[in-house]
Amino acid sequence: MNNNFLAAYGLNDRFAQEATLYQGLYLARVIEQYRDFYHVIAENGELQAEVSGKFIFNARNNADFPTVGDWVMIDRLNEHSGNAIIHQVLRRQSVFERKAAGTTHAVQIVAANIDVVFICMSLNYDFNVRRLERYLTIAFNSMATPVIVLTKADLCTDLDRKLQKISDVCAGTDVIVCSSMTENGYRDILTYIANGKTVALIGSSGVGKSTLINRLLGQEVLATREIRDDDRGRHTTTSRQLLQLPNGGLVIDTPGMRELQIESGDLAQTFDDIAEFAHKCRFKDCSHTTEPGCAVRKAIENGELLQDRVNSYQKLQKELAYEGLNSRQLEQEKIKNMFGSKGEMKQAMRQIKNKKQR
Repeated sequence: MNNNFLAAYGLNDRFAQEATLYQGLYLARVIEQYRDFYHVIAENGELQAEVSGKFIFNARNNADFPTVGDWVMIDRLNEHSGNAIIHQVLRRQSVFERKAAGTTHAVQIVAANIDVVFICMSLNYDFNVRRLERYLTIAFNSMATPVIVLTKADLCTDLDRKLQKISDVCAGTDVIVCSSMTENGYRDILTYIANGKTVALIGSSGVGKSTLINRLLGQEVLATREIRDDDRGRHTTTSRQLLQLPNGGLVIDTPGMRELQIESGDLAQTFDDIAEFAHKCRFKDCSHTTEPGCAVRKAIENGELLQDRVNSYQKLQKELAYEGLNSRQLEQEKIKNMFGSKGEMKQAMRQIKNKKQR
C-alpha cells in the first residue's frame, strides 16, 4: 500500500493499522458522495465506487453508509472491470451528524474524520445566535475542533454589537471575521489547516462557504450564489466533496442546511455558563423553572445569565430528550413536562371537568 500518497489525503497510523485487518481489500477515502455512488481516492488514483449488496443488507441505518471523509475498504484499484465495491467503512475518528429532515428518527452524517469544523455564519441576513448554539452543540459532540467563521463583514453595519452577542455564546471557541471584498480573515483560517489535516465548512445556504473555499484554493473551483432578499437559502452546492488545498490541507464543502435538527450533542460544553450555575442548584434534577433554590433563576435575576440563552438551552435539552423515543414514549415525555406525571394530568383534567359542570 502506498501510504505516502494517501498521507496527502489524511491517512494516519490509526487508519493504516485498521486497514491491515481486511486481507485482499484496498484502502481508499471517500472524496465525493452522490445518491447511489461515490468517488474515492486509492493508492493508484481516483475511482468510482458503490457499496456491496452485503453491505446494504447489513446496514442498520443511513449512518452506517459511507460519507465524504470516510476511510473505506474496496475490492480493486482500477475500473477495468466496473466500479470499485466498498465492503467496509473504517471506524470514524470524528463525525458531524444531525437528525435528517422530516419526522423520522434517521441520522444524516454530514462529514467524517474531520480535524476542524468551521461553523460559517453571515453577518448580514443569516446572523442568528440561537442557530449558532445548535451548531456548537453538535460540533462539540463531533470530536472535531470547532471554529466560528463570520463572513460578509463588509455588509455588516453593527459589527461590534454582533461580536458581543457571539462572545456571549461562543463557549471559548475561536472566532474569525471575514470579508468577501478583501483578504481580511482568510489568512487567519489557513493557520488552522495543516498538511494532511481535514477541515469541514458547515453552515446555512449562501453564507459564503464556497467563496471561502475558492479563496483557500486560490482559484474559482466552486460556483457560488449570494444571498438576496428574494433568494435566501438557495445555493449551487448540491453534493459533498473533499478537496486538496495548496498548503497540503484538505477541505470538505457541504450543501447549505435549511434546518439543523439535533440527533446528539454536548450541551454541557456549549452552555458551560449555565452548567456552572446549575451545579449550585438545590436539586440535582432542577428544571430551572419554579423550583426553590434554583441558582440558574437567581443568575437570570442578577443579570449574570440571559433569559433567551436559558430558553434556548431548555429547548435543546427537550429536543435531545425526545430523540430516539417511540410515539408512546414521546407522548409520556410530553405529559411529564406539562403535568409532572400521568396521575397529575388526570387530576388536572378532573378539575377542568368539575369547573365546567359548575
